[in-house]
Order: sequence, then structure tokens, then C-alpha cells
Amino acid sequence: MLRLALSFFIIAIIAALFGFGGIASGAMAIAKVVFYIFIVLFLLTLIFGGIRRV
Repeated sequence: MLRLALSFFIIAIIAALFGFGGIASGAMAIAKVVFYIFIVLFLLTLIFGGIRRV
């Protein structure tokens, strides 16, 4: 568990360095697109899963 926490800490430091450099805005735009794609896929899964059970 400690090894996992240390790994996340190192990843957070690297992400902070990229964020301070201005790369974060590009990553944020990509994250928004991926987020909306997963929301749509989630809703489609709920709808078609409900239809198959009935």
C-alpha cells in the first residue's frame, strides 16, 4: 500500500510540473472529450440493459 501511495505521489508531482508548464490545458480538453464519451456510453448501457431485462 505504501508503494502504491508513493507511486501516486510521484505521478502527482509530474502532473504538477506539466500543469505549471501550460500543458494542462491540452490535457483538460482531451479529458473533457473522453468524459463526455464515457457518459454517453454509460447512458446507452443503462438504456439497452434495461430493455433486455424487460
